[in-house]
Amino acid sequence: MVRRILPLALIVLSLAACSSDQRRSLGLSKTPPDEFSVVGRAPLELPPDFGLRPPVDGAPRPNELAPKDQARVAVFGPTTAQPQLLAGRTAGEAFLLDKAGAPQAQPDIRTTVERESTKLAQEDRSFVDKLIFWRKPDEPGVAVDPAEEAKRLKENAALGKPVTEGDTPVIKRKRKGILEGII
Repeated sequence: MVRRILPLALIVLSLAACSSDQRRSLGLSKTPPDEFSVVGRAPLELPPDFGLRPPVDGAPRPNELAPKDQARVAVFGPTTAQPQLLAGRTAGEAFLLDKAGAPQAQPDIRTTVERESTKLAQEDRSFVDKLIFWRKPDEPGVAVDPAEEAKRLKENAALGKPVTEGDTPVIKRKRKGILEGII
């Protein structure tokens, strides 16, 4: 029994006497982070002024139309000329906007872009949509039964009733089952 305990004790003592490099390589010691390698963040600073003027109390905003102009736009619609765009600007701003073509810009461009993108989004069905919604959508509206409608119109004409009297016969679509079309 002593022969079994003695080698085990020697192994334990030799591991305890290992240097820190050997302990680290065997995973027996913890390695805390080096506090000198941590980089601190720079303090927050205000950006330079760049000549911005603080707003004046009661002064109109530069991007807003006067109420008189807002009313004109509401009644007559937007005009192609936008003199208010250059009004109240410095000479440099006005020159830059003029050279960029801002006064000639279409005033209702946001509406046009929204209309066009909505139309494209409705036309473009992605592959995933085709997989998820694999059935063709039902046609909008109600399908009128032509034979029954002709019969109803002839009866109304024979009886001297107006064409609008009576219920219009419609084709009732049968409801499809969950697995119909797959199997």
